[in-house]
Amino acid sequence: MALPHHGYRATKPRARAAPPSGDPLLFEDTTGGGQGAGGVNTLFTDPMANAAMMYGSSLANQGKDMVNKEISRFMSVNKLKYFFAVDTKYVMKKLMLLMFPYTHQDWEVRYHRDTPLTPRHDVNAPDLYIPTMAFITYILLAGMALGIQKRFSPEVLGLCASTALVWVVIEVLVMLLSLYLLTVHTDLSTFDLVAYSGYKYVGMIFTVLCGLLFGSDGYYVALAWSSCSLMFFIVRSLKMKILSSLSADSMGAGASAKPRFRLYITVASAAFQPIIIYWLTAHLVR
Repeated sequence: MALPHHGYRATKPRARAAPPSGDPLLFEDTTGGGQGAGGVNTLFTDPMANAAMMYGSSLANQGKDMVNKEISRFMSVNKLKYFFAVDTKYVMKKLMLLMFPYTHQDWEVRYHRDTPLTPRHDVNAPDLYIPTMAFITYILLAGMALGIQKRFSPEVLGLCASTALVWVVIEVLVMLLSLYLLTVHTDLSTFDLVAYSGYKYVGMIFTVLCGLLFGSDGYYVALAWSSCSLMFFIVRSLKMKILSSLSADSMGAGASAKPRFRLYITVASAAFQPIIIYWLTAHLVR
């Protein structure tokens, strides 16, 4: 019986293409025929590229030297390191000296070959570590005090920090101007004045803590104690720097400045401390 041929089409086996030699490429190679490594090697062996790299390195070194030179014009890095050469023993002794200075006898800064000893070797040497840490602690304590009283805000805390910093700057500038106008020859540097002015933050921390713990009565007692201690410390410390220069200036240009003016500078600097402490802490304790 003959089968119908409608809809039937004979199929022939298709010839399969021969597989390409090597691994098949899934993506088109756009790297330039594997010349990447060769390009890198060419870059490093190209004299123009090497010259450009050397020129760029030279410019970077020159820029670094210029930055260091500009910083050295306004601030001696080695001098700044001297004021941070402290250890734990010195910090404890200096804090005790700031709060209980009345029993201390020897206030003279010691020298070795005309160079003052570092703070870790001389408790009378001024430092910037304690003022810096005390300033940061004061800001944190102010934020806590304002938070306890439900008055905290970033603006108020920023105003408190900037005010405390500005007062120190004003105090140092006034001191420098006074020494210049009275032609007082002393070895006090700007860093020394910043250190002595920054020690007030220790008393401010003590005052605020007592105010938070014991109320207004504790605040005023702590204010009186820290103010008297700081005034005594400032007078005895600056006395060795300012008043002792009278003999050195007796035959020089500083002879025209009367001794009582130098005494006024020392006393005024000390008497100004309680005013600043009260101004910066009274609003934190209510």
